[in-house]
Amino acid sequence: MKAEEQLESFLAKYSPEVVSNARYALASVQARLPTATRLVYDNYNALVIGFGATDRVGDIILSIALYPRYVTLFFLRGAELPDPDGLLEGSGSQVRSVRLDPISRLEAPEVGALIDAAIAYGRPLPAEGDSPLIIKSISAKQRPRRPIR
Repeated sequence: MKAEEQLESFLAKYSPEVVSNARYALASVQARLPTATRLVYDNYNALVIGFGATDRVGDIILSIALYPRYVTLFFLRGAELPDPDGLLEGSGSQVRSVRLDPISRLEAPEVGALIDAAIAYGRPLPAEGDSPLIIKSISAKQRPRRPIR
């Protein structure tokens, strides 16, 4: 199965609303990072699509994660980013996030500034080329992908 088909099968596990929001977020990020390598992790807790300069996890600049009820934008070096508006969530040594609820939050200038800063802090992307999609891992055991009623 091709990587695009596998990603579609992973997305199909989620509710239509989450899939719609995820597609919007993915298209928005890909428009900003057209040459980024996309790394897919179908993990225990979430489906994560990272965007980076290479196929190495350490080169991921940001990622989109799908949860049963919402989509989140993660910044892999988020602790280093300037955040004058206090949007970033998290207290770990590196990663920070912004929950995209509602999804239109992705279009806020403050979120755009965080994305721009993350790109500036990250490893430079290729100047040209396509955006390869690589399935990096699939967890055998996963939490439910749709909300439990």
